[in-house]
Amino acid sequence: MMHMTFYWGKKVTLLFDFWRTDSWTSYAITLLACFIFSLFYQYMEDRRQRFRILSANSKRSYRPPPPPPTAAVNAPLLYTFPSVGGKWNSARFSTAILFGVNSAIGYMLMLAVMSFNGGVFVAVVLGLAIGYLLFRTGDEDDGVVDNPCACA
Repeated sequence: MMHMTFYWGKKVTLLFDFWRTDSWTSYAITLLACFIFSLFYQYMEDRRQRFRILSANSKRSYRPPPPPPTAAVNAPLLYTFPSVGGKWNSARFSTAILFGVNSAIGYMLMLAVMSFNGGVFVAVVLGLAIGYLLFRTGDEDDGVVDNPCACA
């Protein structure tokens, strides 16, 4: 029976039927795994953002299309892939792979928390917080705004 409210205890089924804890040792190893995966999630998020920034700074070949000179009513509703996403290069592909891996880890952490075990919840939240403290520099909010259109 799956719990629908938070509970505290050593018996938990996490993500898969074969990942069950029955002893305090297996429970502690499970909590450690949740903590390490949370740290890794923050590390990968930092790497992904740094890679995206570095690839954007190294190659400024793509600029979004300028706004249409007429009203926005004449703008097409759908664009083809090259006009929306820019050029398909290895940096863009690598960033997409990192995003996919990091999204998968994030969803697995979410599902782990949805086991409603209090220890798993605390391990994931502490792992995310400590991972943010260790790996994220806080400068990801700083961005360069490049406006090629001098609209005033």
